[in-house]
Amino acid sequence: IKVDWDAAPREIVRKLAAQATRLETPCGDGTMIWHRWDGPVGRTPAVLLHGGWGAWTHWIRTIPALARDRTLFVADLPGMGDSADAPKPHMAEGLSNIIADGVEYLLPGAEPYHAVCFSFGGILGSWMAARHGERCRSLALTGAAGFGDLHFVVSGITVPDPAWNNDRIDAVHWENLRLLMFADTKGIDPLALYVHGQNIARGRIRTRSISLSDGLLQSLPRVVSPISGIWGGADSTGGGVSDILKRRDILRAYQPDCAFDIIDGTGHW
Repeated sequence: IKVDWDAAPREIVRKLAAQATRLETPCGDGTMIWHRWDGPVGRTPAVLLHGGWGAWTHWIRTIPALARDRTLFVADLPGMGDSADAPKPHMAEGLSNIIADGVEYLLPGAEPYHAVCFSFGGILGSWMAARHGERCRSLALTGAAGFGDLHFVVSGITVPDPAWNNDRIDAVHWENLRLLMFADTKGIDPLALYVHGQNIARGRIRTRSISLSDGLLQSLPRVVSPISGIWGGADSTGGGVSDILKRRDILRAYQPDCAFDIIDGTGHW
């Protein structure tokens, strides 16, 4: 995969998408959109699930690196990005079944895969892993939601009015990214602002109530895949390192050898 990170954000997204195969699986009255970047033959592929109010572009900085190692199937979750709306009511298990059905279509014959799941996607990925059993070879949770009371609610997030001029909208997105996504504001570059703005404009499913639930905790007893965790030490949703370590302890109560990394000075995204 070739990416000119100095190009305009719209061009970065367009050219990276052009190097993928766009795929569709059923979702409500429409389709769920996936992008496949092909990696080395013979390696178990990875399924990547993004966070709330996101799209495949939540992974834009990591796709080129991960695709060097294996084929990636990167979703637009139901009701977000280019995917169709999901049937109501929006519940974790129901949404995850749409995704799991899609994986079974894209990887027929019970082909194994690894799951890598960010934030809200961690809840849906855990239910998908529970359904697929040993077929899901590993479940990597990155800043995952669904830990109930441990999820810290970030205050001050606002939604810009589409009627505002671009500079004012970008200013709101910058502040939201500072509050929610980045511990180091140097990361809030034009690409991050563009990706975030595009994803917010296309989000049609309210994910907060599911993120604040114990949906991931409910699925854990059913997950047989090896689980790992990656959290930013300054993740604004984490509640501090002590609460992040509580998540580690919960995972290790089910899998004592669960690998768990905390990256100092790093935020949610």
